Amino acid sequence: MTINLPSLDTPPAGAIRFNSDSMKLEVYRGGIGIGTTGQTGGWWTIDNFSADNATGGARGVFGGGEAPGTQVNTLDYVTISTTGNAIDFGDLLNLFESGGACASTSRGIYAGFNVPAQTNTIQFITVSSTGNAQDFGDLTRTTGGLGGLSSATRGIFVGGASNSNVLDYITIASTGDARDFGDLTVGRLYSAGCSSSTRGIMAGGFVDPATKQNVIDFITISTLGNATDFGDLTQARHFLTACSNSTRAIIAGGDSTPISSTSNVIDFITIASTGNASDFGDLTQGRYGVSAASSSTRGVFGGGTDPALSNIIDYVTIMSTGNAIDFGDLTQKRRYPAALSNGHGGL
Repeated sequence: MTINLPSLDTPPAGAIRFNSDSMKLEVYRGGIGIGTTGQTGGWWTIDNFSADNATGGARGVFGGGEAPGTQVNTLDYVTISTTGNAIDFGDLLNLFESGGACASTSRGIYAGFNVPAQTNTIQFITVSSTGNAQDFGDLTRTTGGLGGLSSATRGIFVGGASNSNVLDYITIASTGDARDFGDLTVGRLYSAGCSSSTRGIMAGGFVDPATKQNVIDFITISTLGNATDFGDLTQARHFLTACSNSTRAIIAGGDSTPISSTSNVIDFITIASTGNASDFGDLTQGRYGVSAASSSTRGVFGGGTDPALSNIIDYVTIMSTGNAIDFGDLTQKRRYPAALSNGHGGL
């Protein structure tokens, strides 16, 4: 339910309401000549925090991955509103690839697959600083190949090895072990996650290399329970990635059917609705094992393989459609990193 203040059929420009779905204040912007290009105007969120404004720019941090001949514990970062090459941030606790990542406005979390074996390790960083990761706690299981998403307060880790359907959750501001949240509609690994402040999205993955998924699930992050079917991707694939602002999810890249067919596809969905994804455009280079981070306006996609390892970073403007544009390069070529930001759509 949404409470409007004032309660008018056609509110005047400047009217305020509280949206109990997003838990945010909204202001009504009027039609042509009063702040929008639409005839009828619309409701716009009043943000109480913006990483772009408060910190000099939302930061995307890319963690771990498989570099030529070895896995790495590398952390590097970019300022999403700019373009340019990534900068060294510090190190993860272990060699790390194909794990899950999520973040609040201040703390970033990496979980899962540490090399040489799968683990249940959860570790954290302070996104606005630089430095090495610290121990957070443990997942409910030992796993790799999982996805991650979050609101401002709660992190969710999705699926994983042995075609897991498990959803774990943590409270990001604390430290400690994860707890059971519920189950995916289909157990799978190498799926992608992103979110709004209320809803988590989990897309793609595989049951086995020949059985890639086009399924999109969703959950309500503040509750507990099993995921619900949202719709389908435009193309079944795994080793894909996703990012979002508060309204739109962008799902990109991956390994599509048939086996080892690299995808440059970028899909999008409206998070608050349900239904099948639509075509957004293409990455600058098709690749799988790519990772993504976002601000309120821009998504960035780093690393991957096609089949050569890549240090490419692309970007898109989330509320538009079209092909990605070159942003810069990671500090090293690698695939299967995990990425997070302090400005994504769940905050």
